[in-house]
Amino acid sequence: MNKADFDFLSSLLRNRSGLILSDEKAYLLESRLGPVARKHGLTTVDEIASQLRSRPSSPLELDVVEAMTTNESFFFRDTRPFDQFKEIVLPQLLEARKSSRSLRIWSAACSSGQEPYTLAMILKEQAAKLSGWRVEIVATDLSTAILEKAKEGIYSQFEVQRGLPINLLMKYFKQTGDRWQISQDLRGMIDYRMFNLLESPASLGRFDIVFLRNVLIYFDQPTKTQVLERVAKQMPSDGYLYLGGAETVLGITDRFQVLPGQRGLYGVVDPGRAVAAAS
Repeated sequence: MNKADFDFLSSLLRNRSGLILSDEKAYLLESRLGPVARKHGLTTVDEIASQLRSRPSSPLELDVVEAMTTNESFFFRDTRPFDQFKEIVLPQLLEARKSSRSLRIWSAACSSGQEPYTLAMILKEQAAKLSGWRVEIVATDLSTAILEKAKEGIYSQFEVQRGLPINLLMKYFKQTGDRWQISQDLRGMIDYRMFNLLESPASLGRFDIVFLRNVLIYFDQPTKTQVLERVAKQMPSDGYLYLGGAETVLGITDRFQVLPGQRGLYGVVDPGRAVAAAS
């Protein structure tokens, strides 16, 4: 792939998804876009670039963005965030919301659904405490193809072996051949929607808890700031934000604060307090 085509495709991906590709990541374009080229009757990634220059906003463009932004996910990824969710976040919010008995959770960039289904399983295990509550899980991703996979809730043996406790596999999944499908009950708990994090999430409503894990690492700093500040606007002052282990809000936004001793878990900072602290 020549430099001009790499720069063109990198710019397109940045504008459509926020994904930043450095020069040393050219191999990713080659490996991920090879199948896209074949799907559209093309031979090389350079031909993809040529087509997109003459026909922007085409199905080819959508396939390119989806191929480059679909990331790996697995059940109970990193474990600790879900322990925090069960042992710290849920108890505190159940007490704080006992009058409204309502809770909304956003799994952003949910990929093939393992994160929102993990949350659904935890909530199911807490069913006695949540009796009479309205709990919503909204899961979003930029890729419509990956959202369809998530909605189906069908996973390979390899996928269910990665992080999923055997007792939960047997309790919430049904085996068909060499694949496993999560129960209709749990699938019904998730509201899957296509959403681009470069846009305002106002249309999604307000959320008490936001999982935005392992996403910001793909953005440049101004984009990280914009995304986090938009998310903060959709959260109450006692809301919780989850980021990935390699991500932080420090030096990016003052709308969230690190919670002492809780790596990856952040609290919302009231805009008034943030302005006062900065002055």
